[in-house]
Amino acid sequence: MKKLPLKLEKRLQNRKEENSFRSLLPFSTGIDFFSNDYLGFSNSETIAENTGKIMREYGVLNGSTGSRLLSGNHPLFKKVENQLASFHNSQAALIFNSGYDANIGFFSAVPQKSDIIFYDEYSHASIRDGLKMSLARNYKFQHNDLEDLKRKLERLSRNSEDSEIYIVTESVFSMDGDSPHLEALLELSEKYHAYLIVDEAHATGVIGEKGQGLAQHLKTENRIFARIHTFGKAIGCHGAVILGNSSLKDYLVNFSRSLIYTTALSPHTIATISAAYRYLENEQKPLKDLEKNIQHFRSEVIKNELQDIFIESDSAIQACLISGNTKVKSAALELQNKGFNVKPILSSTVPVGSERLRFCIHSYNSSEEISQVLKVLGNFVANNK
Repeated sequence: MKKLPLKLEKRLQNRKEENSFRSLLPFSTGIDFFSNDYLGFSNSETIAENTGKIMREYGVLNGSTGSRLLSGNHPLFKKVENQLASFHNSQAALIFNSGYDANIGFFSAVPQKSDIIFYDEYSHASIRDGLKMSLARNYKFQHNDLEDLKRKLERLSRNSEDSEIYIVTESVFSMDGDSPHLEALLELSEKYHAYLIVDEAHATGVIGEKGQGLAQHLKTENRIFARIHTFGKAIGCHGAVILGNSSLKDYLVNFSRSLIYTTALSPHTIATISAAYRYLENEQKPLKDLEKNIQHFRSEVIKNELQDIFIESDSAIQACLISGNTKVKSAALELQNKGFNVKPILSSTVPVGSERLRFCIHSYNSSEEISQVLKVLGNFVANNK
């Protein structure tokens, strides 16, 4: 078989030398502090049973058979998009195959050549990849820094009367677990007549009375141009939805290439989304258990005198900064040897010097598990100063 080109071999070798080489590991069976399954929905028998009922009602079909513009637009899509629009208080909803597809589909299609996009420097890779595909000019602003954004808006939009302005943020950032001051960001976007886009991936199912996300929790959803909610995290299945007005949906159906030129999600996946949202709407115990566990985690961080190395966060993502790929991998291995699944986040995923352990808190973690994992971490930190 033909060898990999030398320049690619060198890139792989650099990864190994930097101790940042990635590989696909076997499924881990320890105590879960690493998955995005915040509410345990991926293993819910109730959701699985209700998915089966929906499939029997609509007729069993293994695959979607084509793109949504050809043969793949199963009747379940309309039902579930209406369900999502209602739950998230939106005029329209459009399902995509994943959060990645939603972001590259939106940003490659909506902003035009003369437009300007401002995005938070910690925006997810899917947003940044979408921006690379866009013809619009794009500029990053410092993380959650509205003063920096304001300065850039003043300077770069002054002579752009014919340009539309887009501002992009996330409601919960995936690596730090923190959130923007969304109301202040909305005021700034309205002052400059900008269109605000909010990726709610890690807030879906987690923030709000029924897990509707940060925008609805703050009652600001009607002032936001587009919201992206993904289903591969707290919803426990797969796919994503872009929420906005009906014209935005029509535009995406006509111009979003990641929607047009891909096989649609299977009817079973769409039925699972419907069953998971029905469960989310009617059963608040998992969300309340998650909130309790997040509070307990934060109190145990303080108890173990670890607050100086944890990023402040009230979300299900708790990040512990341990600088250096080698050291953070050693910390993760120590926790894993004690039976806790905690994964290190290495550079180049995060900037050099900001490597971290990323703890994901779940509704099904026990108080004892939370206390013990932080006790082990505290001992590691004390012994490796």
